Parts: sequence; C-alpha cells; structure tokens
Amino acid sequence: MSRVAVVTGGTRGIGRAISVGLKNAGFNVVATYNANDEAAQRFVAETGICIQKFDVSQFKECEKAVQIIAKEVGPIEVLVNNAGITRDAMLHKMEREQWHEVIETNLSSCFNMCRLVIEDMRARNFGRIINITSVNGQKGQIGQVNYSAAKAGVIGLTKALAQESAAKGITVNAVAPGYIKTDMLNTVPSTVMDKIISLIPAGRLGSPEEVAKAVAFLASDYAGYVTGITFSMNGGQYFV
Repeated sequence: MSRVAVVTGGTRGIGRAISVGLKNAGFNVVATYNANDEAAQRFVAETGICIQKFDVSQFKECEKAVQIIAKEVGPIEVLVNNAGITRDAMLHKMEREQWHEVIETNLSSCFNMCRLVIEDMRARNFGRIINITSVNGQKGQIGQVNYSAAKAGVIGLTKALAQESAAKGITVNAVAPGYIKTDMLNTVPSTVMDKIISLIPAGRLGSPEEVAKAVAFLASDYAGYVTGITFSMNGGQYFV
C-alpha cells in the first residue's frame, strides 16, 4: 500500500512539482491549498492528485483537514510543509499585519501540521517530514525581514524536531531553494532578473523539478539515516 504524503501549498509552483514528483515516486499524494479554486481544479484535472482546501495558518482548520485525510485516504506518513506567502517591505515601512501574516503562514503552519501528525508517526515508528525553507532564511534579504525570520525559524524547528523524533524512526529535514523558475518570478523585470542570475555561480535559475527530486529523496527509504539537515539548492549563490 502506498504511503500517504501531504504537500501543503501543493497545487502551484514548487508545491505542484513536489506533489507530482511524489506521485511519480509511488506515494499517494494529497495537495493542500487555500485560495485559488480555479488553479486547484485545473491541477486535479491535469495530475489526478487529490486536494484538500484549508488555511494552514489556522490550527483548527489544519486539525479538521488532517482528520479528514486520515479517514478518507489514510494515515499521513510523509508531510511536506511547503505553503508560504510574501508580504515584502522594508522594516521601517512594514505594517504589523505584514509581519503577522508571513510568520503565521510560513512558520506557525509548520508547527500546526507537525503537531497534528507527529503523535501518529511516533506511534507507528515511522515518518518523513520535509520543511521547505529558503536561501533567504539562511542569509537574509533586504525587504524581507518577515520572510527571512520565518524561514530561519523553519530551519530551527527542523533541527530541534529531528532530535526529538530520531529514536522513533522519524526523519525531519529542510530544503532551502534559492531562485527557482516559477510563475512568481514572471513579474520581475528582465533587467532585474539578469542581475539576479549574474550573482548565481551556476548562471541560471533552478527548476521546481530539481527541488521536487530532493524532496522525493528525503521522503524515501533511502534517506532513513538523514535527519536534521538543511539541503541547500541555490546554484552556489550562498554557502553555509
């Protein structure tokens, strides 16, 4: 029987590639989303992957969704915390709501989802948790104090939870992408994009599929002795 994998924010961009990659690797995937119904239905039609709509920043909504998935699909053995938003502004112009929204969606969501699956994983002596962080959580980024703080927090959560869970057969790892070619970057002017690429030693953007392959490895049986790491994928843009 295929293991059930849940990918938050799993219908678009990097999340979509992760959902498809895990399905191709033999997992029974449920992709979650919150806002774009049209894109979600198109995703289902194109991939055949199940979806579940809820707000990952709200614990009660997460709790209800996890219960539905466990009942209708099966126990969640792989969790990919990918959902995230940006609300960019320089700190001296940032509104508290911009800070709060990003922290709740990008960081508190990881607590919400991990908390709701970890007890069952511990009981089963198996689990794979992969948290999607960012190069900007490693090095910081101008105009993204909120985002950088949240993504750095995800790395800390990953390291601590990995230590708590290792004896129970649960691995907890993070993947930190750099600049990845998604629809989000389509709005960036070409002159700005050229400057960004010039700072990447690999000389190109990453692809969502490359991130998905890293996630699929960390979710697999091959990665049973890999835990607490942050897998950096940034074309050499930043070395830790």
